[in-house]
Amino acid sequence: MTKVKRDMTKSVPAYQRIKNAILDNIHSGKWQAGEAISTEMTLAEEFGVSRMTVNRALKELSEERVLERRQGSGTFVAQQQFNHTFVEVRNIAQDLRSAKRDYQAQVVSKRTITVSMLDDEMRRKFDIEEVAVSSHSKSAASKKINNPETAVLYEVKIIHFADGLPIQFEERWVDANKIPEFIEQDFSEVNTSEYLIAKSPLERGSYTIRALAAPNEIAEALQIAPQSPTLVLCRQTFSAGQVLTFVKMWHAGERYQFSGEL
Repeated sequence: MTKVKRDMTKSVPAYQRIKNAILDNIHSGKWQAGEAISTEMTLAEEFGVSRMTVNRALKELSEERVLERRQGSGTFVAQQQFNHTFVEVRNIAQDLRSAKRDYQAQVVSKRTITVSMLDDEMRRKFDIEEVAVSSHSKSAASKKINNPETAVLYEVKIIHFADGLPIQFEERWVDANKIPEFIEQDFSEVNTSEYLIAKSPLERGSYTIRALAAPNEIAEALQIAPQSPTLVLCRQTFSAGQVLTFVKMWHAGERYQFSGEL
């Protein structure tokens, strides 16, 4: 390790280094959702710090709903449920089957997106910046990509059917570096949300619901007339401090509604 790198490491508080290491283990799949992580004593010895410092790291990750602490049992990787939002991260396949409806999924397309193929919306959503090798990033948080042919995102488009009728058209983009095997899955059999949740526990997210007229591609997929009213749920979710996935879910307005209990 170079002197500069050592100095940078020292500048990060010990509790934050522990948090980062735990998040790295979760993101890499070393610790899966529901699995116990190392004990406080083990972590204290590994990082050469007091148990109080470790306790702070675990406490903060528990408050962020990344970990779940069970008295007398230990600390476990939590599965985020977005319990305090209007819309939870739902599995449409499970919801429809629970309602005793026949469910099917049809994959319309799958592709890998390189930096040169990115549009402005995806650059903003995933904070990706293409730069020359000698230039400096405008933001330290941005992902600086020097090679325009570097694969950065996976894109899938899927039609979800209930009793043979298209009920949702899903357009999803996923960070290719975080979940490299995502594009290899058969999403006519595997649900995208369920797969991502199992692979990388979610930390937080944001969403919008809008009423939009259906563009031609969406209208064709949902078997409705072009410019018919649709409800569009857009959701961005984060894992390990960065955007993991962005999804647009289009619903035919006359077939779908959002509801819940307060």
